Amino acid sequence: MGSDNKVLTLAEIFIHNNSKDCWVIINAKCWIQTEKHFNSSLQAYDVTNFLADHPGGDEILLAAAGKDASEEFEDAGHGSAARLMLDEFYAGEMDPSITVTRSKYVPPKQLRENEEKSPGLLAKLLPIPVPLAILGLGSAGLNLSSLLPST
Repeated sequence: MGSDNKVLTLAEIFIHNNSKDCWVIINAKCWIQTEKHFNSSLQAYDVTNFLADHPGGDEILLAAAGKDASEEFEDAGHGSAARLMLDEFYAGEMDPSITVTRSKYVPPKQLRENEEKSPGLLAKLLPIPVPLAILGLGSAGLNLSSLLPST
């Protein structure tokens, strides 16, 4: 990992949660050959400068910004190249006394092709009753005018 072993709190990491300042927490399970041990601590990575280059798009990283993205990182099947890249984004170690409670990851909503163009049910049905109501009010108005006293 990086030479600076800065210990970070969750609050310090959480504030880095936007496109101008994007950090993620990853349990980078990696074998450190020099020390011959398994490292599975939570680490923070400043991926701000990688947003535009991320193969999955910046939305994926932004959805995980300031949060624990360990499960998503593993589920995406990142290979050894991606794990080696983490070194250049290393921001610090998460305080080991902190327990991270994971919330359910909600990926960014992606519209299907026809979902973007398709009007809702109300928009489809609205053209039917509106003209009928106008016609109904118009004919009712004609009938009411016959009840008015003539001048």
